[in-house]
Amino acid sequence: MTPPWRLRVDGVDLAVKAQPRAKRPAVGGLSPDGAAIRVAVAEVAEDGRANRAIGQALARALGVAPSAVGLLQGGGSRQKVFRIAGDPAELVPKLEKLIA
Repeated sequence: MTPPWRLRVDGVDLAVKAQPRAKRPAVGGLSPDGAAIRVAVAEVAEDGRANRAIGQALARALGVAPSAVGLLQGGGSRQKVFRIAGDPAELVPKLEKLIA
């Protein structure tokens, strides 16, 4: 199975399955099809609030600055791609823990 991220020289592109308005915010686990990491946030999907919350949740979970996480694709969709800047050798083990 291929992981839900793609390595880049300056970081990773991470496929995310978003769950806005969740009762319990969480980062981790795979989507049912295994193509994305699940991220649940309490914010509603209005005016980009859920997208910002997902970026902040990913930054906390991966130990990077919020400015290192940016939305690349899927602003209005539950299927999103976030670009995470940093050393891929440091990011991949953290991502592997999130999907374990």
